[in-house]
Amino acid sequence: MTSLTSGTGDLAQISSDVDIAGQSDGHGEHGEHPDVRLFGLATFLVADGMTFAGFFAAYLTFRAVNPLPENSNYELELLLPSINTLLLVLSSFTFHRAGRGLLRGEGQACRSWLAITAALGLAFLAGQMVEYFHLPFGLTDNLFASTFYALTGFHGLHVTLGVICILIVWWQTRTAGRIKASTPFGLEAAELYWHFVDGIWLVLYGILYLL
Repeated sequence: MTSLTSGTGDLAQISSDVDIAGQSDGHGEHGEHPDVRLFGLATFLVADGMTFAGFFAAYLTFRAVNPLPENSNYELELLLPSINTLLLVLSSFTFHRAGRGLLRGEGQACRSWLAITAALGLAFLAGQMVEYFHLPFGLTDNLFASTFYALTGFHGLHVTLGVICILIVWWQTRTAGRIKASTPFGLEAAELYWHFVDGIWLVLYGILYLL
C-alpha cells in the first residue's frame, strides 16, 4: 500500500512536471536541469521495480515449495496474455514514434502516435479484465491465486496510470508552447515510465505464464 501511494504521488509529480516543462522556454531552472528530474523519475522506477521483485520472489517461492499438480485447474491459458504482450510491445514502438515526431516538429504525427499508444494500453487493460472473468480461480482461493492477482493487478494499475500520463502529454502537445521539440521533458518522462511498465510485463509474462 505504501508503494502504491508513493507511486501515485510520483506520477502526480510527473504530471506537474509535464505542465511546468511545457511552459518553460528552455532557459529557466527546469530547462537547465532536465537530467535532475529524469534522475528522480529513474530513482522512483528502481524502487518500484524492487517492489515488483518482491512479488516475483514470493510467487516463485510458492511455486517451488508447493508445485501445482499436473491436473490442476490453476494452469493459465496463453492466448490472451500473449496478445496482451504483443499490444504492449507494439505500444513501446508507437510511443517511440511519438517522441521522434515531437523532435521533428511534427505535432500532428506526435499526437496520432500518442493516441495509438493510449488505445493499445486501454486494449491491454480490457484484455486483462477478460482474462480475470475467465480464470478458474478467485482472489482468495490460495496463496497462488492471491499472488497472481496481486502481481497482475499492481501492474494493471501502473498501465492505467501510464495511459493517464499519455493522455496528459497528448493534451499538452495540443496547447501551444506546452510540450515541443525544445522542451520535451514531459513526453520523455512519460515514455520512460511506459517502457518500464512494458519491461515489467515481459518479466511477469515469463514468470506467470511460461514457467
